[in-house]
Amino acid sequence: MFFLTGLLTGVWKYVQIRGSDKARAHYYVDVAHRASLMYAFACLVLERFASLSVWPEWVNVLAVLASVLFFALAVGSYILHGALKDTRNQLQKPHAFGSGVLPAWLMSAFMWALVAGEIGGFLVLFAGFAAA
Repeated sequence: MFFLTGLLTGVWKYVQIRGSDKARAHYYVDVAHRASLMYAFACLVLERFASLSVWPEWVNVLAVLASVLFFALAVGSYILHGALKDTRNQLQKPHAFGSGVLPAWLMSAFMWALVAGEIGGFLVLFAGFAAA
């Protein structure tokens, strides 16, 4: 799904570039395109580590899902900001979201959860690989 999203956002990016006087797509359209492609290959890395891990399958599945869920949420936020054209920096205060603003604590909580989910998920797989 990430690879397909990368391809589709690439078309969206191209359409925006063609329609722009400066030959540029919106910042977050570009970010969504690149991140989707990178996450597609990151998923292959996760799959490989999961397949080599000694942990039970359910542990590996949860570890992969922790990372992949946050990959998807990140790409989804990039796509939303690209569609809404509401910001060029979603981490800049105030945190724009369409015509509204997200509370700073929510962005902070999401970012720390993302760090824990992505890094923690991979560390579980890496430990399972190392234990092999």
